[in-house]
Amino acid sequence: QVQLVESGGGLVQAGDSLRLSCAASGRAFSNYVMGWFRQAPGTERTFVALINWDGSKTYYADSVKGRFTISRDNAKNTVYLEIDTLKPEDTAVYYCAARNGAILTTGNYRYNYWGQGTQVTVSS
Repeated sequence: QVQLVESGGGLVQAGDSLRLSCAASGRAFSNYVMGWFRQAPGTERTFVALINWDGSKTYYADSVKGRFTISRDNAKNTVYLEIDTLKPEDTAVYYCAARNGAILTTGNYRYNYWGQGTQVTVSS
């Protein structure tokens, strides 16, 4: 079992940068693949980025490649999402998720644990 708490969201202007954090509590954080997803109003939750247990492998949605960077610090039980050059279309609730095991997947239904989300609003 793992509990996830996101932070770092807020109201920002287009072009700004932001770092989201997801703090995990529970056992064996390094056993989990960690992912970030986002959900804009009236849309489905979609994959943003994922990272494997030691940070050696990352994968991004095409729409965010080059602007988003996922990383993790297993000593702090935390995963991060750095967002550069924010755009209004990045406005969404951002969720982190954990999947037990080594398989890297973008399917949100394959993640076992979810945080409550943090709102990111980008004004133009």
